[in-house]
Amino acid sequence: MGSHSHNISKITQTICPYCGVGCGIGLRVEQDKIIGVEPLANHPISQGKLCTKGWSTAYAVDPIDRITTPLIKENGVFRPASWDEAYRTITEAFSAAIHDKGADSLGIIACARATNEDCYAAQKFTRAALGTNNIDHCARICHSPSVAGLRQTLGSGAMTNAIDDIEKADLIVIFGCDPTENHTVLGGRIMRAKLAGAKLLVVDPRLTRLARMADLHLQLQLGTNIALINGLLNIIFANGWQAQAFLDDRCENEAALRTKVAEYPPERVTRITGVPEAQLIAAARMYTEADCALLTYGMGITQYTTGTNNVISISNLTLVAGQIGREGTGINPLRGQNNVQGACDMGALPNVFPGYQEVAAPASRDKFAAAWQQQLPENKGLTSLGMTKGALTGDVSCMLIMGEDPVITDPDQNHVRRAFEALDLLVVIELVMTETAAMADVILPAAAFSEKQGTFTNCERRVQLIQPAIPAPGGAKPDWQILGELASRLGYNGMNWGNAEAIFDEIARLSPLYQGMSYPKLAVHYGLQWPCNDDAPNGTPLLHSKTFSRGKGRLIPVNHADPAEMPDEEYPLFFTTTRLNFHYGCGSMTRKSPLLERETPHGILFINPSDAQTLGIKPQTKVRIHSRRGEVETRAVVTDEVPAGTVAMPYHFKEAPCNQLTNNAQDPVTKMPELKACAVRVTNLEAETK
Repeated sequence: MGSHSHNISKITQTICPYCGVGCGIGLRVEQDKIIGVEPLANHPISQGKLCTKGWSTAYAVDPIDRITTPLIKENGVFRPASWDEAYRTITEAFSAAIHDKGADSLGIIACARATNEDCYAAQKFTRAALGTNNIDHCARICHSPSVAGLRQTLGSGAMTNAIDDIEKADLIVIFGCDPTENHTVLGGRIMRAKLAGAKLLVVDPRLTRLARMADLHLQLQLGTNIALINGLLNIIFANGWQAQAFLDDRCENEAALRTKVAEYPPERVTRITGVPEAQLIAAARMYTEADCALLTYGMGITQYTTGTNNVISISNLTLVAGQIGREGTGINPLRGQNNVQGACDMGALPNVFPGYQEVAAPASRDKFAAAWQQQLPENKGLTSLGMTKGALTGDVSCMLIMGEDPVITDPDQNHVRRAFEALDLLVVIELVMTETAAMADVILPAAAFSEKQGTFTNCERRVQLIQPAIPAPGGAKPDWQILGELASRLGYNGMNWGNAEAIFDEIARLSPLYQGMSYPKLAVHYGLQWPCNDDAPNGTPLLHSKTFSRGKGRLIPVNHADPAEMPDEEYPLFFTTTRLNFHYGCGSMTRKSPLLERETPHGILFINPSDAQTLGIKPQTKVRIHSRRGEVETRAVVTDEVPAGTVAMPYHFKEAPCNQLTNNAQDPVTKMPELKACAVRVTNLEAETK
C-alpha cells in the first residue's frame, strides 16, 4: 500500500464562490484535481451545511473547457497568442485611445466574483494607470440602490446586522426576495427560526416558498413597494404605534415624512397595491409590536426605476418602528454574488475610492494621489450602462471586462451586442468562453477562486480568506497580476505587488473600514466584519447601535411611481425576472454541473393558470414572449406562484435570454435598469402551428 501514499487527498479550506452568504467549504484535492467538496463543520455562517450549488462547486472550475492561453481574434477567429503579444496589442490600443480621445474613452468593468484584491487592482489600474474613473461592476444592476439609498438615510449601504441575528428575531420580514432560492443556507436558517417560533411576514408579488409558510403574505402588484410602505407608515402614525422615543432621539425630518404618508390612507394603498386594508393593518401592527424584527430584501426592491426610493422607503419604515441598531433587527439587503459587497468596498464604482471615499472630494483625491504617487481624475466616471451607451456614440473606444457577462446579464441584449461590436478593442479576462468573451478581440485566461489566494466579503460584511487548492491551468493568472503587468507597460509602476497579501495590506492602509485587518487575523476567526479598526479591533457584527454612520437617521419622504412601462392592449402582461434554486447568474458555472442541469435543463416561463387558460397554454407548451425590445421562445410552466396578469422568467439561460425583453429605463440616481418590470405579450406557438 505504501507506494501509493502520495495519492492521499488533502482538504483546502476556502469560501463558496456562489452567493453573498459566504459559506465555508473544503475542497478535497488529489493529484492536483478537485475530487470533492465538503462543508466546514464549525463555520459560523454555514454551520456544516451547503446548498445544492455549494455541493457542486467542483464543476464550477472544471478544467475541461477552461481558457488556458491568451487568445487574439483574427478575421473573426481566435488564435492562441503569447502573453507578450496580448499585452502589446492591448497597450497599443489603450495608448492610442488616450492619445486620440483622452482617458475617458476607456472603460473597465470589474467583477463581483473576483477577489477584493483583484477588484482593488482593477480600480487602481483604471484611476492611476489609465487616468479615468470609468470603472463599474454588476452591483450597478443589483444593489447600487441599496448603497445610494441607505447612504442617504443611515450613512452606510451595507447589511446592518449579522446573519446570526436571524435566530435572535421574533419577526422576520422578507421584501421582494426568496432566500430559499438564492441564498439557500440563509433561507434554511429562516425556515428553522420560523419552526422555532419566530413569525414570518412576506411582501412579494409571487407566492414563494416562504410566502406559503408565512404568518402573513402581502401579495402586492408588481412595482408598488413605495405605496405599500407609505400606507404602513400612515397606519403606524395614525395609531401612535411608532417608536417615538427612538425617533426623537436618533432621527430627523419626521414632520416631512408624516405629511407625505398622510397622502396614503389605507383605501388608496389597497387600490394601488391590491393588498386588502385588513392585511395592511395587521402587517403594521406585527412589525411595530415585535420586540426584534429583522427585515431583509432583494432585487424585488432594487431593480426598478424607483430603486433608490424603494430602499429609502424601507429605511423609513425601519426607523419609524425603531427596528434597527439592536441584535435581531435591522435592514439587511441580501447581496447576490459572492463578492459584490467587497467589489463595492474596494471602490470598483465610478464615484468612490476604496472605503466609499468620494472621488469628487478633494481630500479623498489628495489622499489616494499621495498613496499611489499619481495625479488622479476629478470627474465621476461612467456606469457600466453608460459605457455601453458611450461605445455606441463613439465616445468610448476600448473596454476591458473582468469575468462578467453583460451580453447575458444586462438589459436589452441587442443594444449591448451592438455596443460591443462598435468598440475598437474589447478585452475580456475570463475562465471560459462566455457570450461576452466570444465578442472580444483579446481574451486573457484568469485563475479561478480555487487557484489563488485572496479575500471575499460576504453580505454581512465578513471579510474571509480564500486559499489555492490546485495550480491554475496553463498560462492562467490572477486578475491582479494581469492588470499590474498592463499598468507597467503603460508606464505606471505602482502595481508591482509580490503577492495578494501585499495588496490587502495596501487596502487596509487606505480604507478605514478594513484598517484593523490582516491575513493572519482573518485566518483566526473565519474572517472579520467591517468596520474593523482601533475602535473595533475584532470587527463589528452590528452597525448603528449607538449612532448612525451619518449621525442622525434621516427620514426622506418618497412618492409612489408606476414602472416605466405598464401593460396595455398591445402588451397586456407584466413581465418580471426571477432566479432558480439550482442555477446561478448567467449559468456559466452551474450549467456545467450535470446534477444541476438535470434539475432545470432549459429556460422557462412561469404563467398563472388563469392566463394560461385564456391563451390555451398547458405545462411545457412552447411559447413566444414579445416586448418592445425583442422576443424569446421557451416553454411554459403553469403555476400559482405568479399572480394573474404577471409572467416571470429566470435569467440563467443563454438559449432563452430574457434580457432580450427587459427594459433599460433607469433609476435616475444609480442608473439601475428596470429589470423587474416591463410589458409583454405571450403567444402560444403550438396553437399557431396547428
